[in-house]
Amino acid sequence: MTQTAAALDSNSRAAIVDALNQSVAETTVTTMLAQNFHWNVKGMSFGPLHALFQEVYEDHFTAQDDLAERIKALNGHAEATLAGMLKRSKVQEHEGTATDKEMLAAMLEAQETLAGTLASAGALAAEHEDSLTEDLCIARGQTHEKFAWMMRAHLA
Repeated sequence: MTQTAAALDSNSRAAIVDALNQSVAETTVTTMLAQNFHWNVKGMSFGPLHALFQEVYEDHFTAQDDLAERIKALNGHAEATLAGMLKRSKVQEHEGTATDKEMLAAMLEAQETLAGTLASAGALAAEHEDSLTEDLCIARGQTHEKFAWMMRAHLA
């Protein structure tokens, strides 16, 4: 049976909110990573990578808001400091002085990390019968897997 946010017990809600805050942190760090690479990519791959990194950061910027709004719907606190997100995130910042292949490899790793984090958050939501959070996590995870595929295709 599917539960609404209001029907979740406080422990379930807290666990889901924590998983979503992890997702927001990693999405935020990856947004900045993509923007960094968008600004600093150079070489023969400049055009397509400049556009791809922009597509990533625009998608991720919207995703941050979607995830944070779900946290608020669960009556949780959306953590929103850059320092806190950097501390929490499994995705790390990267220098913009990297080669195009290093940028792609870092972005691939970030996308795979995000897909895994969202899969775990979705599984937790499913365990607590929160299908709305589960659906959001599934959709976001699919997006990150698509971006990972794009990065792998560029690196092939």
